[in-house]
Amino acid sequence: MGKNILIVDDAAFMRMMIKDILTKNGYNVAGEAENGVKAIEKYNELKPDLVLMDITMPEKDGIQALKDIKSIDGNSKVIMCSAMGQQAMVIEAIQSGAKDFIVKPFQPDRVLEAVKKVIG
Repeated sequence: MGKNILIVDDAAFMRMMIKDILTKNGYNVAGEAENGVKAIEKYNELKPDLVLMDITMPEKDGIQALKDIKSIDGNSKVIMCSAMGQQAMVIEAIQSGAKDFIVKPFQPDRVLEAVKKVIG
């Protein structure tokens, strides 16, 4: 039943937290990536229903990875994750095609609300 979700964050504990929230609520975490370069590889490989992507990452940030994923698949669904005080980046992410954003530290209810809104 679960939708396939790709989690992208350079912090392993953040990926673990999100994975925990999602799996407890019936979603399937299809894969994880620690930077934007890996995110694009994983997206092509897994074709997930949704990507939860951190904005600030090494090698390729979330906004650039979002733009690349959108150019590969115009129907891709991406929710950005940002730390407090990244409003400008969040606005750029939304303009670049992100469906929603979640602010760290994550509130499980907010994560689920965003995911449900985007993929049901």
